[in-house]
Amino acid sequence: MVVAVELGLIYAVMALGVYLTFRILDFPDLTVDGSFTTGGATAATLIISGTPPLLATAVAGVAGLLAGVVTGLLHTKGKINGLLAGILTQIGLYSINLRIMGNKANLPLLREETLFTPLRDSALLGTLAAVGIFAVGALVLKLILDWFLHTDIGLAMQATGDNEEMIRSLGVTTDGMKVLGLALSNGLVAVCGALIAQYQGFSDVGMGIGLIVAGLASVIIGQAIVGQRVIFIATLAVVVGSVLYRVVIQLALQAGLEANDMKLVSAVLVVFALVLPQWSVLRRFRPARRLRAVTSGAEA
Repeated sequence: MVVAVELGLIYAVMALGVYLTFRILDFPDLTVDGSFTTGGATAATLIISGTPPLLATAVAGVAGLLAGVVTGLLHTKGKINGLLAGILTQIGLYSINLRIMGNKANLPLLREETLFTPLRDSALLGTLAAVGIFAVGALVLKLILDWFLHTDIGLAMQATGDNEEMIRSLGVTTDGMKVLGLALSNGLVAVCGALIAQYQGFSDVGMGIGLIVAGLASVIIGQAIVGQRVIFIATLAVVVGSVLYRVVIQLALQAGLEANDMKLVSAVLVVFALVLPQWSVLRRFRPARRLRAVTSGAEA
């Protein structure tokens, strides 16, 4: 179970990237499945060639940024539907990822120096100490994202997702906000891919298939449980949701389900998280809350 929590905290980097597009920009970006693999492939190739792991991870993030920019330009300048733009980039990245990996479907890192080698050598990996280290890293990234979303650019990005026409009338370049948001999102996703490749000891060309479902599950489950009233709570919910998702996956495996069933489990989790609020006992109080809100507005 400790390993599941570790994975959840690492995958929280990807989930925060999905949160940027799914919640902030209100953009259904499917580039994630490709850019995640791009990050893992780039980091693995560079590490094998002798590049320091930290630099390799940073370069992987830049590769993800470029993938997000491509999707953004296809949508904003090419006037291609956002969903289709992400699919096109994802398909193109499959061939690019194979090229990055030297036309190999798998690159092993078992004998290479990675960011996790010190933890593995000191036997801390898989312990509560490693969980604490990963938790600090995830929370630091979360706080940085919170800060960014409260800057002028971050507020403009939020406004672009909330009401594009309104913020455009105020002089904000919404196309630029979309490209920036997609770039940052896929940069985070690629960094997560690089971390996962180093954590598991290999990079595989199919490691990102279906990952968007895991990202959406983390966002939706976390915010259904923790909430999303303010940015601080919403991003914290994403991190919590990522951990809960991996724990549920681990419990499903321990219950006897096969690894091939995990995609189905992910889909069921997302459906459950979307439907649960509608079944909640709190739903019966919504009309009363609306009535109080209307009454308060009338009195004001």
